[in-house]
Amino acid sequence: MTQPISIVIPAYNEAGAILPTLEKIKQVTAAANLVSEIIVVDDGSTDETAVTLRQYPDVRLFVHPQNKGYGASLKTGIRQAQYENIIIIDADGTYPVDMIPALAEKMDDYDMVVGARTGETVQIPLIRRPAKWALTRLANYLSGMEIPDLNSGLRAFKRDIVINYFRLLPSGFSFTTSITLALLTNDYNVLYVPIDYFKRTGESKIKPIRDTINFFSLVIRMVLSYRPLRVFVPLTALLLLVSAGKVIFDIIAYDFHLATTTVVLLTLTFQTIVLGLIADLVVSLHKN
Repeated sequence: MTQPISIVIPAYNEAGAILPTLEKIKQVTAAANLVSEIIVVDDGSTDETAVTLRQYPDVRLFVHPQNKGYGASLKTGIRQAQYENIIIIDADGTYPVDMIPALAEKMDDYDMVVGARTGETVQIPLIRRPAKWALTRLANYLSGMEIPDLNSGLRAFKRDIVINYFRLLPSGFSFTTSITLALLTNDYNVLYVPIDYFKRTGESKIKPIRDTINFFSLVIRMVLSYRPLRVFVPLTALLLLVSAGKVIFDIIAYDFHLATTTVVLLTLTFQTIVLGLIADLVVSLHKN
């Protein structure tokens, strides 16, 4: 029997989309005989989102007095959830609500089940696709794993596991990227289920340039927190290659004398090796 679930929906100025999403969730969970609660976190909306939601007394509504961010809204909803299994989904109609029972069913065997946007219908805006591709390739290399969808907003996970990482999870859109890397690099059981992805209702809240830069820096920071050698090994290899070339050049050009810049470069290479080993040791001790 599928365990009860808490469905957490962050909402910011989603008055035009939230009602169809809620109605669909109720229909799907009822048809699947799924015991569930719906939690909506209004993240300081300036439209009629909160007013609209008060028409549904069976929906647990929490309101931020000001806009705090997507991740902050999820944290609020997760803290307030009464069930161990959590499913998050956006309010804008982009994710297939009818996949909720399938994700919930898999939670008996996995710590997180992610709806990967690799189905037949995937309407991700073209302007976001190059950055998404590059970000995924970087995350795949740094984590050492194949990640079908790094930041899908439809996923199920264990409440207690995610709460343990709250101090590392950002308040913005990169919440989902962070929890993906945190669980994968700490050897939790994660399953990816193909889903469709539809055109959203209303305007996107994502700022392409700013959020892309934040995503890239976040991936590197998260991997440094859990698998630092994935960053330090290639960096050290590059420095060793440059240092070796500079040493050979100095030997030929300066009759076996090393230039000051070469000594500095060799010192930097040694320091990078030591720093990488220390970082890996700290992470290993922290895990234990």
